[in-house]
This record gives sequence, structure tokens and C-alpha cells, in this order.
Amino acid sequence: MTSTASSNRVASPAPTTVRLAAPSFRGLVRTVLILAVCGVMLYLTWRVRGVLRLAVISLFLALALMPVVDAVCAKVRAPRALVILTVYVVLIAIVAVVSYVVVPSLVREVQQLSHDAPTYASELRHNSAFRHYDDRHHVSATLVHDAQRLPQLLTKAAGPLKDVTAEAVTFIGELTTVLALTFLLLLHGRRYVNLALALTGEREPRYRNLIVGIKGAVAGYMLGNIIISVLATLATWVVLSILGVPYALALGLVVGFFDLIPLVGATLGAILVALATLTVDFPTATIVWVAFIIVWQRIEDYVVQPFVYGRALRVNPIVTIVSVLIGATLLGILGALLAIPTAAAIQIVLQDWWTNRGDPAAAVEEPQGMDSDATVIGISATAP
Repeated sequence: MTSTASSNRVASPAPTTVRLAAPSFRGLVRTVLILAVCGVMLYLTWRVRGVLRLAVISLFLALALMPVVDAVCAKVRAPRALVILTVYVVLIAIVAVVSYVVVPSLVREVQQLSHDAPTYASELRHNSAFRHYDDRHHVSATLVHDAQRLPQLLTKAAGPLKDVTAEAVTFIGELTTVLALTFLLLLHGRRYVNLALALTGEREPRYRNLIVGIKGAVAGYMLGNIIISVLATLATWVVLSILGVPYALALGLVVGFFDLIPLVGATLGAILVALATLTVDFPTATIVWVAFIIVWQRIEDYVVQPFVYGRALRVNPIVTIVSVLIGATLLGILGALLAIPTAAAIQIVLQDWWTNRGDPAAAVEEPQGMDSDATVIGISATAP
């Protein structure tokens, strides 16, 4: 009986013993070397952060302009370099024309608003509720005083521009560098990509599809953002022309420019235009404009943007807000413009890593909404 009970008894597993061993000398040296190399790389990256910033800006401009250059080259038999230079000239001309139209118009609007401020304050005081509130807090007097000082503030802000010769030279140098790098990327970008992909061996198809996905996301966002801004400009121009607001086209260009900035750009542009409507049939024109911009932003958010962007970008809203804030902190308006496509590119890279973390040689899963054909950006197996 005892032997039978002993044979039926299940042996309990032996307890696992964990022993902490001191690291070997080789492992310690390797860890120190890795930390030292990482520290040196971070230090060098910080020292050349200005150059890296210009390189990133050039890369994004090249990705945004490449579809335009490719389309022109496909229809016009001309050297690619000549096509790129033509695109540059057109863009510079557009910026010059917009500056020539917008800046003088805004100055005249500010002067007109300053001149008519007492009249607007008097009209507002016709309302009994506003008059009661104004008698207690002196709102109209403060607004009139500030409005009349606008031309002086504008002149004061423009005065220091005469003393920024060094900054102007720096800006011109950086702009020239960005344009030169963008030109080279547009001209020889495919060759550079093919040379880099040739070094990846078995992983070349994976990285090739990854580059196609990133290029599609960045170019789709940049071109889509420009299209949306053009539509906002045209819509604003039509509405302000109907309301009889002077310099309607210039104000439309202002709205289109601010609409390029994610999240808050459209609101900032709408506020500036609302100030301009104060000079025309107040408060009717202002109320009509506010109603229009509210409706237009809903149309833009739920109709225009999904149609233009399609499925090219699927960035989490929280990631979008955080990336825009970080981009604006690092590079100002330009950083806010580049924040969302950068977040989309990082998202594509992380999706690729997560999909292929167990099989490094596996082909990348095609990002949703991207064209799987590598010829979208002309990356072929052989350099052109």
C-alpha cells in the first residue's frame, strides 16, 4: 500500500534559483563603448542641428514638389533640370505677387480701421445693453485708443527691420541652401535612393515599399494642404466680394496662407478678416462672415479634407496635436506645417517595425491608402 501510494505521488517541480552574476569585463567594456558612442553621436547631432534642420526642410520640399516635376516632365520634353528651375521661378513669382498684393492691402486696412474706430464705438453704444456695460468698464474707449495706435505699432514693429542686416543675410543663405539641396534631390533623388537600397540586400523590397509609403504620405499631405488652402482662398474671395469688403482677394490670400497651418490657422485668418469686415456695413457683414467661416470650416473638416487626403494619412488626433505643438516650438510656422507629415512618416516606420519584428527579412506590409507600385516615385531597380 505504501509503495503504491509512493508511486502515485506526483513529484513537485524543483524551485527555480535565480543567481545574479557579475558582468564580465568584456561586457562592461562593450556597454561603456556603446554609451560613449551614443553620447558622441548626440553631441555631434546637437552641434549640427542647424544643418540637419535645413536638410529636413529640403527633403520635405523635394517630396512635395516631385509629383509636380514628374507630371511636367511627362508632358513636356525638356531637361529635368530646366523643369525644376521653371517650377522655382513660378513659385517665387507667386510669393512675390502675393506679398505685393497682401502687405499694402493690410496696411491700408489697418489705417482705415484706426480712422473709423470712433464711429464703430458710437454705433455700438446705440445698443442699451452694451452701453450699460460700457459705462461701467469703458470698453469702447479702450478699443478706440488701441485701434488708433495700430498704425504707430505697425511702424514701430517695422522699424527694427532696418537693423537686421545680419539676420537677413543669414536667411538668404539658408534659403539658398534649401533651394540648392531641394534641386539636387529633385534631380538625382532616385539615384541616391537606389544606391542606398542596393546596400540592404534581402531587405531591399521591404525598404523600397517603406520609402514609397512615406513619400506618398508626405507628398499627399503637402499637395492636399495646398489644394485646401486654394479652395479656402477662392471661397473667401467670393464671399467678401459679395459683402463689398475692399481688398477681398488680398484677404482671401491671407486666409489661404493661414489655412496651411494645422489646427489654429483657419481661425487666425478668420479673425483677421473679421476685423476687416468692421469697415463695411457693421455688424451685418461681420455676422455674415462669422457664419460663413463656421460653415466653411465644417465643410473643410468633413468633406474637403477627407476627399483631398483620401486614406493617405491616418494619424491619431492626439499624435496630431502633440506633433503640431512640438513642430511649432522647434521651427515655428514651418514646424507646424511639417509636423503632421512627419508624424505620418514615423507612424509608417513604426507600423513596419511592428509588422516585421519577428522576421527581419519579411516584406513590409503595404500601408493603407498607399499605392503599392514603386513607380509612383520612380524608384526602379536600376538607377536612371
